[in-house]
Amino acid sequence: MSGQLFAEACAVVTLLFMIELLRRRRLREKYVVLWIGVALVVLVGAFFPRLLDQVATVVGVTVPINLILFVGQLLLLVVCVQLSAEVSTLEQESQTLAEELALLRNRVERLERAAGAAPRPPSVADPDPSGRSPG
Repeated sequence: MSGQLFAEACAVVTLLFMIELLRRRRLREKYVVLWIGVALVVLVGAFFPRLLDQVATVVGVTVPINLILFVGQLLLLVVCVQLSAEVSTLEQESQTLAEELALLRNRVERLERAAGAAPRPPSVADPDPSGRSPG
């Protein structure tokens, strides 16, 4: 199998795989767009290999593979920054939910004491009452 045919097959498989992940709702649209874009760029590069030589010449890169590696590194940097932003948002939301849960538990316990009811035992789903995480 030639390198060009292999690149074409990989690009088509990647494109179809991303579309399938989107269809099954395993990946959200905002993530799939990036990967479909990458697959399309690889597909164009695989079907028109001389295009990479021309782009490298225009950009001023001597060896076309260096251009691919540089663009790949930029892409990974963008993905890392985007995922870091997502993790930061989720961490903040998790902290807010934990605080709200603690306040609600405190309120329920106070209401139960005021009503003279016996406090309810912690359920299996309740985390450690000391507030420590299990790990």
